[in-house]
Amino acid sequence: MWRNIKQAALDASQGGGMPSVRHAEDGLTWPALLGLLLPTLWVAHALAFFAHEYAHSFTAWVLGWKANPLALTYGHPSLKVFLIQYGIDQNVDELPIFRSHHGAQAALISAAGMVLGNALITLPLSRWAYLRARHSASRGWAMLWYWTTVASVGNLIDYVPIRVFTNGTDLSSDMYPVELGFGWSPWTLLLAFGAPTALVLAWFLMRFEPEALAFLCPASRPKRACLAVLTAFALFDFYGAAGWTGGGPVSHTLSVVSVCVIAPLAAVLGIVLVASAREATAKT
Repeated sequence: MWRNIKQAALDASQGGGMPSVRHAEDGLTWPALLGLLLPTLWVAHALAFFAHEYAHSFTAWVLGWKANPLALTYGHPSLKVFLIQYGIDQNVDELPIFRSHHGAQAALISAAGMVLGNALITLPLSRWAYLRARHSASRGWAMLWYWTTVASVGNLIDYVPIRVFTNGTDLSSDMYPVELGFGWSPWTLLLAFGAPTALVLAWFLMRFEPEALAFLCPASRPKRACLAVLTAFALFDFYGAAGWTGGGPVSHTLSVVSVCVIAPLAAVLGIVLVASAREATAKT
């Protein structure tokens, strides 16, 4: 008994307050998995979201179009704002920038969210933090950084391709100011941003997801399958639905395809890939 108590104390001291199952062969137990799920999803979404919005804001500040880079539009306090930060935005008005014939700067500000905030900041940092957690065998922290990676990838695909083909009128849609400012067609934007996004998505689905879920739940196929389905839902139902109600008919169609077709296929693919996955010996 004393050995078990000492092991539990060691786990708590090394886990930094995050529940961890360092000595269990099957990784996270069902209570730990379910208890961590909602908090880690919420924190991961918030990290990727605020990195995205502050990337817009700080880019505008660096270019001289904003006095205070920390001043976002925070919206009215509500449950929706608290849960998914709905109504919070960058607080940058691109219209005066275009009117002053600085369209390229407006394009840089608009592109900064997904490129700087997510592709260059939250994605590599969450990957690094995941590897640190994996190295210390802290599955609780690894789960948080896994979902932050999911949120980072989701913030890429909900702009490219979902919101590339906009209705050509809404400057609040990040991709339309990029097209207008750089003088690009949607197809040029899709080629420029879509190819890297596709590579990131392929890396995530084919390599990172199976190996990460194998580390979180190395001996439990049902747990890995549940996480694979939830991952597909997060990527293609939550983030993929970004064009469902706005952005024009093409964006709407792409969101419908993402939610109704790609999400189920991605869930099946994830289940297949993680079904026989085992904890990799090399770093993922």
